[in-house]
Order: sequence, then structure tokens, then C-alpha cells
Amino acid sequence: MKRLFFTVTTDLNFDQRMQRICTSLSSAGFEVTLVGREKGKSKALSGQNFNQHRIKCRFESGKLFYLEYNWRLYKYLKEQEMDALCSCDLDTILPGFFLRKRWKWVYDAHEYFSEMEEVVQRPWIRRIWKAVERLCVPRVDLAYTVSKGYAELFEKQYPTPFHIIRNIARLQDLKPELRNPKRILYQGSVNHGRGLEELIEAMYLVEGELVICGEGDLYEPLKSLVHSRQLEQKVTFTGYLRPEELLKVTQSASIGITLFSKAGLSNEYSLGNRFFDYLQAGIPQLAMNYPEYQNFNRQHEVAVLIDDLNPRTIAPSLNQLLKNESEYQRLESNALEARMHFNWQEEERKLSELYLDLFKA
Repeated sequence: MKRLFFTVTTDLNFDQRMQRICTSLSSAGFEVTLVGREKGKSKALSGQNFNQHRIKCRFESGKLFYLEYNWRLYKYLKEQEMDALCSCDLDTILPGFFLRKRWKWVYDAHEYFSEMEEVVQRPWIRRIWKAVERLCVPRVDLAYTVSKGYAELFEKQYPTPFHIIRNIARLQDLKPELRNPKRILYQGSVNHGRGLEELIEAMYLVEGELVICGEGDLYEPLKSLVHSRQLEQKVTFTGYLRPEELLKVTQSASIGITLFSKAGLSNEYSLGNRFFDYLQAGIPQLAMNYPEYQNFNRQHEVAVLIDDLNPRTIAPSLNQLLKNESEYQRLESNALEARMHFNWQEEERKLSELYLDLFKA
């Protein structure tokens, strides 16, 4: 049995993508270990069909966190026996570089990390991550990412071919009785570049309620913004939710939010995790008029696409979805059809084949 290790900087309880990947590969016959971080407020790990290990650091954010975590990760990995290491995103890739001759090395690009908004706005930080990218990406044995746009951007720069494994939720039975016709949902990282400040400002003019599921750098500032604007009756925060809890909340919503600023190519060419979570829940959504969403909408129109993050652009678009019943039902019908073709059952088959082929090489 081939042993696979996966490395992330996230709290393992809330990383849906990695839970899906590791569960699928374990079910396919691999022995899988997922390595992540343990925060001061982390809860006990939930049971999975794969091994889990968490690394606790003195620092929990910033440059010192990344340095400490990668050093501790390197010390942990060099003591392990495995057949392949998958580094998920650039922030865990350096230990793989230094240990790459001991086993197969895989790169899973959840993001176009060196082009993320919080990176491109700090030029010297971007230069560091770009140097890490140039050092490591050409040397991996296998690479995959979440969208065609990302794959093309990587392949223009490096000789490494990038496969596409979309971050799509598993096809499950829907529970229409949970649906709240006025509920608007944002799920994911509560960070800069997700249009959340503008979305909250837009709620003044929207005849619905907004639920924000997740945490991040903007979590407390956004709660303060809601309080200062006296929008507590319209905007609620749940914090992090375990995947099974988040699924119920997603199925209770009537509209999903997938917004990004245009700062950085990572945002512009993204195909957000939440986009497919909403799709699997069968709900229409508000998304950006960026290449990947345009391409998807041309095949299966499931979203209203907007050109900017102005609250006066967001508000009427949301009200249109809330009030125009025929338009809503058309997008909903398209989502219900598309979810049968875009689901994790389709993606996990391709993922297993990639790892089986890796060991044939």
C-alpha cells in the first residue's frame, strides 16, 4: 500500500477540500496522512478514514508563523516513511523541496499563491513567494490545480504540466424543506478581496438577510462594521462550521455569494470552492464577471455576473434574484442540472488515476 502525506497550513477540521481528497484516496487504497496546524482554539480532530497530524506553533500569523511552521513541518516529515508528499500551496512547499529526493513530490495549487491580493499588494513579499515558486514548481513530479485558468497561467511560465481537479462538493440528496427564500449566504475565508465590506454596505438596500460562514483577518472588523451600520438584523456571523454543519446552512440558503476583487491574477482566474458548494446545493448565485465564471455560465447559466463590487451594483442584482421568480427558477433549474455533471464523484476518479499513474512512472 502506497503511503501519501499531504501538507496544509489550515485547521484540518474545516478544510473541506483536503477532507474530500484524503477520504477519496484512502478509499482508493492508499494510506493517507494529512498534516496541518493546531491553533490555540483548535477543537479535537473529527474522525476520518485517514491519518491526521497537527503541528502547534508559537506564532499563529505573519512571517514568523510561516518560518516556524515550515521548519517544524520539515523536522516532522524527515522522520516519516512515505511514497509521495503532496505540498498544498506555496506556503507548505519548501520542506518538500529539501526532501524531494526521498520520494515522489506533488504540488496541489489551491490558489495562484504568488498572485493573491494580499501578496501582490506587498511587492517584496511577492518577490519572495515568486522565487519560491520558480525554485519548486519545475521540480515536482506531478502538479494539479482547481481551474483551467490557473493551469494555463502556470504552464505559460513552467515546463510542468498542470492537471485540473476542481474543488467540487460531493453529490448528495437535497433537502428543499430547509430553504429560506430570503437567506443570502457567503461561505469561506473572511479576508480582504472577497467583496465582503461592499456586500455588507449593500445590505441596506437588499430585501433579505445575509449569513457569513467562516473566519479570517476581516472577521472582527466586519462584525464592527455591521454594528456601526446597525445591520445586526440583516447580517449574522456563524464563524467556522464543520463540513456537515456548513452543508445544512448552505442548503438553507436561496442565494450564494462568490465575489472577488480584481487585485491579483489569483482572484481574476479563480473558480472558487464556494461556487461549486452553492451549485451542489442547487441555488443560484451572484458571482464576478471573470473568465472562469463566464465560461461556466456559457455552458450552464447558474449565476448573475457583475462587473464591479460597488454596493449599488450588488444590491439591485441581489434584489433581482430575490424578486424575479421566473429568473430565479431558471437559474435554479440550470444549477440542478449542472450539479449532476459537476460533482466530487467525477473529480475523485480523475484524482485517483493521477496518483496511480504517478507510481507507474
